[in-house]
Amino acid sequence: MSPVQLLPLLLVFVAGWMVALQAPTNAMLARAGGSPVLAALISFAVGTAALLSVWLATESRPTSSSLGSLPWYAWLGGIYGAIYVAVAAYAAPRIGVATLITVVIAGQIVMALWLDHMGALGLEREPLSPVRILGAMLVLAGVFLVRRG
Repeated sequence: MSPVQLLPLLLVFVAGWMVALQAPTNAMLARAGGSPVLAALISFAVGTAALLSVWLATESRPTSSSLGSLPWYAWLGGIYGAIYVAVAAYAAPRIGVATLITVVIAGQIVMALWLDHMGALGLEREPLSPVRILGAMLVLAGVFLVRRG
């Protein structure tokens, strides 16, 4: 595997650590603030400040026409993240981080297979195959084993 192929995989692997750390950290915020929604709000406010700082320091500025030409649903990504963060802050202390993350991954795989199969949201179409379905089933089996263990 070339470094060009390896770098994105390593970055995603490390980002996975952050997802696992995010749930218990936000659960602490939820306990202290009395609300998983407040925890998500604080998490997003801190994340927004961090992203804004990095963007201002490093990125080029889009034109209004490039953003204006997007379909309405392109603006919904933050809602998906907000729902995940609030649900994770609520669920982590109740079901444990390992169960939370494996169930999240199972949900991601199911949705990802559908998105790929349909070529939805501008993705390249990648039809379902028996091997891809088997991979998803193994992930679902992993959810069961982690939860039972």
